[in-house]
Amino acid sequence: MDHATSADILAEDGLLSQAISGFTPREAQQKMAAAIDHAIALDAQLIIEAGTGTGKTFAYLIPVLLAQKKTIISTGTKNLQDQLFFNDIPIMRKILATHLNVVLLKGRANYLCIQRLKRHCEEGRFASRQLVSELQTISEWASVTQTGDIAELDSISEDSAIWPYATSTVDNCLNQDCDFYKDCFVVKARQQAMAADVVVVNHYLFFADMVLQEEGFGELLPGADIVIFDEAHHLPDIASHFFSTVITSRQLTELARDSEAEALETALDMREISDESSELQRRVQLLRNIFGEDLRSQPWPNNCPAHLAAAIQDVKDSLKNFEAILKAAAVRSKGLESCWKRAGDLMGRFHLLTQPAPDDTVHWYETHTQSFTIHLTPLIVAEYFKKYIQEKKRSWIFTSATLTVKNNFSLFIETMGLDTALQQQLHSPFDYQQQALLYVPRGLPDTRSDDYIPALIEAAIPVIEASQGKTFLLFTSHRALDRAAELLENRLSFPLLRQGTKPKRQLIDDFKALGNAVLLGTSSFWYGVDVRGDALSCVIIDKLPFSAPDDPIMQAKIKMLRKQGKDPFSMYQLPQAVLTLKQGAGRLIRDSEDRGVLMICDPRLVGNRYGEVFLQSLPDMARTRDLEKVVGWIRDTKQ
Repeated sequence: MDHATSADILAEDGLLSQAISGFTPREAQQKMAAAIDHAIALDAQLIIEAGTGTGKTFAYLIPVLLAQKKTIISTGTKNLQDQLFFNDIPIMRKILATHLNVVLLKGRANYLCIQRLKRHCEEGRFASRQLVSELQTISEWASVTQTGDIAELDSISEDSAIWPYATSTVDNCLNQDCDFYKDCFVVKARQQAMAADVVVVNHYLFFADMVLQEEGFGELLPGADIVIFDEAHHLPDIASHFFSTVITSRQLTELARDSEAEALETALDMREISDESSELQRRVQLLRNIFGEDLRSQPWPNNCPAHLAAAIQDVKDSLKNFEAILKAAAVRSKGLESCWKRAGDLMGRFHLLTQPAPDDTVHWYETHTQSFTIHLTPLIVAEYFKKYIQEKKRSWIFTSATLTVKNNFSLFIETMGLDTALQQQLHSPFDYQQQALLYVPRGLPDTRSDDYIPALIEAAIPVIEASQGKTFLLFTSHRALDRAAELLENRLSFPLLRQGTKPKRQLIDDFKALGNAVLLGTSSFWYGVDVRGDALSCVIIDKLPFSAPDDPIMQAKIKMLRKQGKDPFSMYQLPQAVLTLKQGAGRLIRDSEDRGVLMICDPRLVGNRYGEVFLQSLPDMARTRDLEKVVGWIRDTKQ
């Protein structure tokens, strides 16, 4: 074992074949492991696209565990993070007989904050009895938990409104000034990560650490020799988010509430804190109202209308007054001192984000049901990321099933600044010609027509019936999903599941358990969903997934490319849509025994020249436009 290579271990007579019943050696998996071995030996950057079924998790875990170097493994989703830590890594450690210390590290919002829990238990002011009951449950659990990981407490939903009262944020954490710092679960988790050989995180935590280092708060994650990004296709969007400057109305209202709560403990005589807290919350709510009831993302107006400018100025004035009051109160307690510093930071950010923005950024806002967010997003993140990865000599591995467009990595390389990276593309070992059929129905109207969704549903129903349910219907917009749901009501004899009615994980569990369901979903169901076996045998996609033309980031990038004399459609819009379609199509075949139909309803796939770019980027599967052939193919595969 000491001298075995990763490829040896994955070979036909290797350790995995000996240890795992039914393990099938795969050439692509062996090639991927060998490429990672090579990149680790050279401290190189490696981009590797590994098609579905390659077995990429074992292909990177074996080189990591053999290298015995400090490693960060970063994933795109919590599901994969848990799968790695609780399943895959323990299997590989046992097979390889290695005793490397592995730690799962989450973001601070996943850990109980003793200080905030204690304060809110004592304060006891909540809008509902349910929140009071949930806080009591958390308090009881707090006395027995060893990790403080809120995932332990499955009796309370992870999106419950109570958690912000029992967890901390970067804004409200008191750090070493906290009375409970020595018992802090976040601190303990990070100390364990610093001492570990392998740390499993997600992309959001990794980039949060990058930003905190930039701001001089010190390194939260260990200084690793190897960094592996699984599900690397998420990185461009996440990097763009973390290199942005952002403020939310929730941050402002939480500052007001936290300050008032602190004053109740240590500055009861300073009534002005409570008064200004109420005033700040009132003015923030008025600003939210001015943005309108619609939930939307919009470019920030270059010339604000008078009523908007007045509301912005009111918030600025209130923040200025509040900051001055908190400055005077800061000597009363560490909590009030922290609130004063937060007020100064938020005041500066709010001022910056309500001024005209530099040309190389996207200045935009989005509205939520009760709140708003203002963003200043860099148009190009490549230079930020390139600078970071060149600061220390280490191996960087980027892997996913969807990183190329027409077998080319250019878009990912340019977006992330990886121009010196090694590249490898490995196709799926699945036999798509035998396992899958691509169906593009004839006769559908223009996708912009009001008749499009009704026509799509009429075309889809015979395929769903032939598949006996077992279908994902994936949409590019919530509006299309809602319309389709109306049209399908009482038209099918199969259970109909719809995004938004339950948490995503519960919907997927229900889909698997039912075995004949039809699930309607939008963007979050296009990736990170793994349904193997007979429960899913048809994926129907409504349109080619081009980004909405009114998306402010898309608009800004189109404008920038045009200024550079480049074609935004071929260089940006089309490649982005291709990568998204590959993700959606990838839901269909997840195992060597899977069989299914991929139905893409958009007539542009065969009627426009750029449709060929999409087709060339999909797995090589049989194609038809004939419904009878589809029904016959489904019938034959069920025999």
